[in-house]
Order: sequence, then C-alpha cells, then structure tokens
Amino acid sequence: MAETTEPVSHYQQLYHDAESTLPGAGIDWVAERRRAAMARFAALGFPGARNEEWKYTSLRPIEKRDFALPKRAGHGLGAPDLAPYLFDEPATHRLVFVDGAFDADLSRIGQLPEGVTVQPLSTALEAGMESLAGHLGRYADPEGTPFVALNTALMSDGVFLHVPAGSTLEWPVHLLFVASEAIDGIGVHYRNVFVAGEGARITAIESFLGLGEATYWTNAVTEASAAQGAEIEVYKLQEEAPSAYHLATFEGYQGADSSVTHHNISLDGRLVRNDVNTALDAEGAYVSLNGLYLGDVRQHVDNHTRIEHLQPGCVSRELYKGILDGRSRGVFNGKVVVQPQAQQTDSDQQNRNLLLSRGAEVDPKPELEIFADDVSATHGATVGQLDEDALFFLRSRGLSQHQARNLLIFGFANEIIEAVKIEPIRARLEDRLVQRLPQSETEED
Repeated sequence: MAETTEPVSHYQQLYHDAESTLPGAGIDWVAERRRAAMARFAALGFPGARNEEWKYTSLRPIEKRDFALPKRAGHGLGAPDLAPYLFDEPATHRLVFVDGAFDADLSRIGQLPEGVTVQPLSTALEAGMESLAGHLGRYADPEGTPFVALNTALMSDGVFLHVPAGSTLEWPVHLLFVASEAIDGIGVHYRNVFVAGEGARITAIESFLGLGEATYWTNAVTEASAAQGAEIEVYKLQEEAPSAYHLATFEGYQGADSSVTHHNISLDGRLVRNDVNTALDAEGAYVSLNGLYLGDVRQHVDNHTRIEHLQPGCVSRELYKGILDGRSRGVFNGKVVVQPQAQQTDSDQQNRNLLLSRGAEVDPKPELEIFADDVSATHGATVGQLDEDALFFLRSRGLSQHQARNLLIFGFANEIIEAVKIEPIRARLEDRLVQRLPQSETEED
C-alpha cells in the first residue's frame, strides 16, 4: 500500500485532468494501459525507507513538491544553444525534445532503410501502431515499480525505434531530452521503446540535459528488446541541472545469441536514481553494463542493477565506478540472479568507488543469487581513497600534488570512458571529467 497519500492524490488528479489530451487518448489499448498503470501507482505509492530497494535514497524532496505536467509553450531555444551537446558525427539521426515535447525544427531524421521506424512516441501512440502495442509495457512492467507505473500513465513523449529482422541502422540515433529555464516545477515522463528484430543492430544515445537552474523532475523509462542474434548498444548521458531530480529505468529483454550493452554515465543532478535491468531469456545471450557516476557538494546518486540469467550458456559482465567528492553520497546495488535452468552461466560483477573527501560516502551492495550448480560467477566491491604510493611516485617525477591527484582520478575513470566506442561521446566525457576535477591547488598541496 502507499505510504504517503497526498503525493498519490496529486498525480491521480493530474492524470484525471489530462487523460483526454495525452497522446493516444483515442486509442483503446493505449487508454487502457494508462488507466491500469495509474491504478497500480495509486496502490504502490512512493516507496519509503522501509522498502529495502530504497533504503539509502529518500524521495521526500520529490514527494513534497507537486510537479505539474508540461505545457506546450515556446521555449526560446535554437540550434546554437544545443550545438555543444550534439553528436553530429556519426549520429545522423537526431530527435530533440524540449520540456517534454518533440521539437521538429531542432531534430533531424535522415533516410532510413525500408521497414525501419524512428519517430516520436507521441506519433506512434496517436497512430495506435501494432508494432508498438506488442512491446510497450511488456518489459518494463507497471506492476513492478511505482515510477514505471506513473510513467506509463503519464508518458508524454519519447522515441519508438524499431529495426526489423536483418536490418541495420548504419549510424546511431541521438535522443536529446532538454530542460530549459521554463521547466521549473514540471515533471516530465519520457518513454523510449527500442526493438531489434532477428539479426538487427541498434545504437542509441540518450542525452538528458538541463540548461539553467530550474528545479524539475525527469521520470524516464526505456524498454529494449533484442531478438535472436540482434545487437543493441545504448549510451545514456545524464547532465541534468544542479537542482533537478532524475529517476530512470532501463529494461532489457534478450533472445538467443543477442547482445545488449548499456553505458550509464551520471554527471549532474541533485538526486539521481538509475534502475538498469535485463533478462537473458535464451541460450547464448550476452550483456555488458558499464557505469560511471560523479558526485559533488550534496549530490545523491543511486544505481540499482539486476541481471537475470533465465537460460543456460549466457554471459554477463558489469563494471560500475563512482567518484565522490564534497558531501555527496553514492549507492550501488547490483544483483545477479541465476535461475535453476541457467546452467553454464558466466558472470562477473564489479563496483569500485573513489572517495575524494572526508564528507563523501558510498553504500555498495553487490549480490549473487545462484540456484544452478554449473556456474562461474564472481562479484566484488571496493571503496578507497587515492593511493598514497602512486601520489608519491608521481610527485617524485615532478608533478605537483594537485596534478598528481587529478591524473590518478582521471585514470580511475578512464576504464569506463575507454569502453565508449563513439569517439565524440568519448571526447565529451573526457572533457566533462576534466571540468569536474579540482581546478586549483589547495592548502594541503
């Protein structure tokens, strides 16, 4: 049952007021899924401290503010405002959303192979597309978590990306979700659906960007389905405003010999929570989860992952790294579940954290649940500070304390950055990391 009734009532009223105007309101299956999801959210409510999955992350700041739905109003942003955040090479397809709404003028969708769909979710919902109906809500089940349910009820836009069997999108698709200054007090519920048919390949970039100092809430859900032999690679780059709240869920579902790679980079935002889950449901499936999270001042970053091995002969690899400074707090909870039938599973999960100040803290919790007996599974977590011996070595080579510290911090993060295959994204991550490093010597130097 819901632990707090007032926030639930607020969002019930939002849904009631907007139900007839939400995308796809005239489509029976869309309207029914929204209604069922809203009922589920009302039953679940906001999770509290007694919920083990939210033990270290308080949602009170979100509960205490009544976030409104976005209104279709001018945002005043143009191409020059977004230029520093675009990946024009090699991303030739770009869909831009500002304050919850698709902006066709800022977007660019090039020529697509026959049968490939790349379009705003609102367009697909209004059309009641059967190909979308078979996947929306199938992997990110509203029954599971309250924020998937709330997203399903209130989803305003996002991207439907469908590549049929045997097809390939030669270049990545860049999804840019922008929050302008005008978004203060708004909650945006983005929904993305990626479907790769048998042997198909998809590369998607999800960028969440906050411009200015507005306080807003992003509640995003992405569902990704990889059929037999398909490949899906997703880069999620989160750069929200300093006072923003960001809750996101990624749900992957994998067929035989499929591959899903998810890169999860969290750089900004007051409170950030990422749930990254995938189910390996056929022999030979492979998943790789890579994550880098930076915290400073009083930022709170929470990463929960779940890899479910449902069938034999599957492989999973996971590496998450955190760099925490100031009075920031990090949370990592990674769970690998190996079901009885999932023999010959090969799994490795690692979480490593670097604390740069006395006030920073992290709560790591790697977990294994193994119900099969022919399994190779390892996991581990580390929390530490900069290596004094390494600092001494670099100082002895002529570097200042400041330079030596920054070099070690960059080296710690670089293992994740090097896994990024798209050069412009890799360059941007390197640039952002350098910007976040201490820029001057301290008294201790």
